Amino acid sequence: MITLENLTKSFPGDHAPVLALRDVNFDINAGSLYGVVGPAGSGKSTLTRCVALQERPDRGVVRLDGLNTGTLDGRRLREIRRQVGIVDGRAALQPERTVAGNVASPLEQLGVDGPRRRTRVGTLLDLVGLTQRGGQHPAELNPGQRRRVAVAKALATSPAVLLADDPTAGLGVEDAAGVLTALDRARAELGLTVLVATPDAGVVRRICDDVAVLEDGKVVENGNVLSLLVDPSSRTAQALLPAIETTRAQSARYDRSVDVVLIGFASVGALLPEAATRFGIDIATIGGGLTRIGDTPVGRFRIGLRGEQADGALAWIAERGAHVTHPVSGPQGVAA
Repeated sequence: MITLENLTKSFPGDHAPVLALRDVNFDINAGSLYGVVGPAGSGKSTLTRCVALQERPDRGVVRLDGLNTGTLDGRRLREIRRQVGIVDGRAALQPERTVAGNVASPLEQLGVDGPRRRTRVGTLLDLVGLTQRGGQHPAELNPGQRRRVAVAKALATSPAVLLADDPTAGLGVEDAAGVLTALDRARAELGLTVLVATPDAGVVRRICDDVAVLEDGKVVENGNVLSLLVDPSSRTAQALLPAIETTRAQSARYDRSVDVVLIGFASVGALLPEAATRFGIDIATIGGGLTRIGDTPVGRFRIGLRGEQADGALAWIAERGAHVTHPVSGPQGVAA
């Protein structure tokens, strides 16, 4: 587990210190894929450098499996740093070396013998989907493939934690998807804890279990992604859930008009039809849509209900885990 306690970091400014992090607190569970999301200048990169032990905070503590890293120096600090792999989209590969040679270079520096190096490199190239590219040079690859080589290189020394700072920056949709798949496989197949810092909420939608939202160096929201989605007013929900666009006239056709958030295959596929049958009412979808958070389907819909037992149906839906709210500008009625 990674624990951040009251993490504060500043840098010199023209007239006064610039606060990059302000009393940041959250835990990253071992084996999770954790997203830190926020706009440029929110403190994401500074946070990843502190976790990587490349920066010392002004105040607060980074704990790795309970170890207070602020007390480390010298040889012990170097040993702990080797447990943290870093993927930086801005770092260049060695152009004169092959893809396999780039991945092998950290192992060469540690004095790992040839047979073990080749085995490890082969495993990692397979993990990032570049087995057939091992003999090529970086210039022969597209940007997404080069980024996946950087992932493999960061994994070469078998770190326990992998930090990826804006790993999809500047990539097209297909190339970005390949990089995110590599990070997800690294977590799943190697048992790593992965921390991804990104300005793109789409990265969180695709691969993250948990998220912290940073603004001006402060954590304004954090928690499990799916748990945050049940509150449509959360920043995570606003960024990830489908928009609802309807007119007042559409809602006015029904006795009740509410917004619902449904999470999981059973809820998305069956909850609303079952409620309609059970309570003998009509339920129609009049806005919203579906998305996918990792492998989990999530729907946010505006539904219209018509029938005497509409309120009972809404209460029943809410009891089974759906989040039910009235739209701010919708028609009259009592939410479940």
